[in-house]
Amino acid sequence: MIIAVDGPSAAGKGTLARALAERLGFAHLDSGLLYRAVAAKLAVAEDDPGFTAAARRAAEALSAADLQRSGLRGERIGHLASKVAAIPDVRTALLAFQRDFAGSPPGGAPGAVLDGRDIGTVVCPDADLKIFVTASPEERARRRHKELRERGEESIYARVLQDIETRDARDSERAVAPLRAAEDAIVLDTTELDSEAALAAAMDIVAAKRRRSDPSTARD
Repeated sequence: MIIAVDGPSAAGKGTLARALAERLGFAHLDSGLLYRAVAAKLAVAEDDPGFTAAARRAAEALSAADLQRSGLRGERIGHLASKVAAIPDVRTALLAFQRDFAGSPPGGAPGAVLDGRDIGTVVCPDADLKIFVTASPEERARRRHKELRERGEESIYARVLQDIETRDARDSERAVAPLRAAEDAIVLDTTELDSEAALAAAMDIVAAKRRRSDPSTARD
């Protein structure tokens, strides 16, 4: 079983996908981490003429070890990753990595949960279940601001909100794999939900899907 979890930045999709995979015994892949890892490998600035070519080379040479690199969750890397993700050659280079993971989950897991921004629309358009996680920009900014402060990083709420709105626009308007909910995705708004409530709602969605597919495999 392949579950695609998509949504904008700081909507809670990563936390939900990890928890969902753990509850189901599935493998989990944070596709956004791939782009952050590519961004972290770049030795050129985003305004450098060779930025696009350097990003493509970094994506083509990406290994599983690169995903363990420290500092990938930082705000600067996240900003750069959003620009990296808009480069067609980078997305092409990372597409096979993601599809291989979904098709053959590591560790012999019976399924996979992949989260990102285009899993249900591009990476795994035939996923068994697609969940689009969203929340208001203000709530997402509050969560990101809190996360950064808890990590000891300097953060100003107004700047975080502006960055989220900018990234939303860039991700939604890019020519390649724009951020959008797949037509057959179930939208889960987490604005008023904490992580436990969001997981419970997602598990209900999974259980309903299993009942429709095979009543004998339904799980509460």
